[in-house]
This record gives sequence, C-alpha cells and structure tokens, in this order.
Amino acid sequence: MDNLAHALVGAALGRAIADRHVARAGLIGAVAANMPDWAETFTGYWGWPGPDFLVHHRGITHSLAAAPIEIAALTLIVGFIARGWTRWHGSGSIPPWRWLTLCVTITFLSHLFMDWQGSYGWRPFLPWSGTWYYLDWVAIVDPFFWLLPLIALAWGSERHWKPLAGTLLVGSAITFLLVRREDVVASWVLALYPIICLTAVIGWIRYWFGPVGRQRAAALALAVLVVYAGAHGTVAGIRKTDIRQAAERRFGPGAAWAALTNIGRPFSWEGIYASVDTVAGDDWRLPRNLRAPAVVRALETREGGAMAQFARFLAAEVDTTNKTIYLRDARYARAGRDGWGVVRVRME
Repeated sequence: MDNLAHALVGAALGRAIADRHVARAGLIGAVAANMPDWAETFTGYWGWPGPDFLVHHRGITHSLAAAPIEIAALTLIVGFIARGWTRWHGSGSIPPWRWLTLCVTITFLSHLFMDWQGSYGWRPFLPWSGTWYYLDWVAIVDPFFWLLPLIALAWGSERHWKPLAGTLLVGSAITFLLVRREDVVASWVLALYPIICLTAVIGWIRYWFGPVGRQRAAALALAVLVVYAGAHGTVAGIRKTDIRQAAERRFGPGAAWAALTNIGRPFSWEGIYASVDTVAGDDWRLPRNLRAPAVVRALETREGGAMAQFARFLAAEVDTTNKTIYLRDARYARAGRDGWGVVRVRME
C-alpha cells in the first residue's frame, strides 16, 4: 500500500503494542512500517519509473529472508540511540529490548501483509524465488487505511497545538486527494467522509480518549481495520469465483484470471482474463503477441526481462516501422506507449 497508510497504521500499531513500555512507540512504529521501502535505496534502486523500479521495488527488502536482518538492525539502532540519549541528557527511560523488538517486528511485518493484500503483489521468497503472490483484497490506496488510524492517533494525543497541527496537515492532504480524484472515488466513500470527519472532531473535543486511553484508541482503530480487510477478503472470494468461471467460459479451463482491486472504490473488483494469445476484460481485448520472434528477443534484454518478471498479464505490441517493442502489463496499461506499466525496447 502507499507509504502514508503504512506510516499511520504502523504508528497505531506501535502505540497499541508498546506505548506503556517504549517512549515514542508510535513514531518508531511509523518508521519500522516503512523500512522495507526506504531500505530499497541500499539495493540499487534510486528512481521511478523504469526497469530498476520494476526489479527492485518490493524486492529483497520485502522478503521473509531479509526481514529478520532489517528488524534486528532497526531494533539495535533505535535501542542504542535511546540509551545514548538517556545517558547524555540524564532523563528519559530506556526501552526494554523485548518490548522494543516486539514493536519493531510487528510494525515491520504489517508492511509486508499490507502489500500482500493488494493486486500489486509481494515476493516473499526472494532471493530463491521471484514468484509474486496476490491476495486481491484491498486496493493499493484505500482512504480508510488513512482515516481510521489518523483519528485514533489524534484522539489519543495531548490537547496541544502540535499534535493538532500534525493531524490537520495530514487530514488536509487526505481531503485534497479525495476531492482532486473524486472521479475515481466511490460516491458512498465521498458521502461517508464528512460524517467520519465530524465524528473525529466531536471525539477530540469531547475527549473520548486522551493520553491515558491512547492505547485503547489505537487498538480500536486497528480492530476496525482488521474487520474491514476481512470483509474485503470474504467478498473478494465470491467475486473471484465469478471471475474464474467467466475466464473458463471465454478461454477454457486453463485460462489465467484475476480480480483486480479498484483504487478509491472499496468492495469492487475488475475481472481480467487471459489465454496464451489474448488478455481481456469485460469490455476490452488485447493480443499478447508473446510468441512473435521479435518479442522473444525483446524479453531477453534488460528492460524486457524486468517487465517480464513484474507483469502479471504481459502483452506486447510490435512497431515494425520504428523497430520498437512495447511491453505492457495489462493490469495498468492497455493503450498508449508511455507511462506506468509500459516498457519500450528498441530492436536493432
């Protein structure tokens, strides 16, 4: 999922798990929950888009093999910084290693699960296997994964201008994104949004929770998110059955298929179906051209190999005039020759 969701959920998790034992558990949780992404800078990935992004994003830093190393490294860094700060300033508390480790571990693992639950995918068994796994439950961007933890963090904060300013800043950014992309956001989400905001304001003013009850507020928000994600999984199971049956009717028993999540539209999925030669949706159809000699050669290049290992539904377009092969992942790009989900391979 997006990094704002990882940060807010990680902060709520850190607070719910270790707030009584680890100072600034929410901040530590937000950092740990984003570690698989920012650690990618150490693997050779420095830019977007392009082949490097396709190869390195959600790569080794998101794998089960690297997770213990990253968790141990961050735990040691935070632990020694906390101890050094306490000794230098003569104030503050030293976090117990067991609680600090638990906080970092759970919040780090939340990133892996949240990535897995979408349609972008997760490669847990790198470096031995580059196979992608997809739950196809919740979209890569879901406003409720912003709003619920943000409200819980605000309700559990001190009634001071600093946490209030931070909440308003993040809340304003969320509002801007929802309004700016209202064309892709479900109408019921937009209708529910002001009700959620009003509830958040009332809860903050009436002091439903405070610093004493902030663990309960964070735990409550996380419980609601668990139910919310679980409901998506249940409905997705029903939708997947329908999509699989449709794929078999169109392309036979060996057809590939997926229920793709829709950004901004919770509890809705787009069906995609594929045979060896064709990839299609309910109202579109593309030739895959994967057995064309020029495409086979293109897939042996660095750019082509990057797209081949990333694409869930790979298709190719051959432009003989410009001697160019356009490789695309039909999840994201079904037309056009530029942008996200398309790689251009020039053939000499």
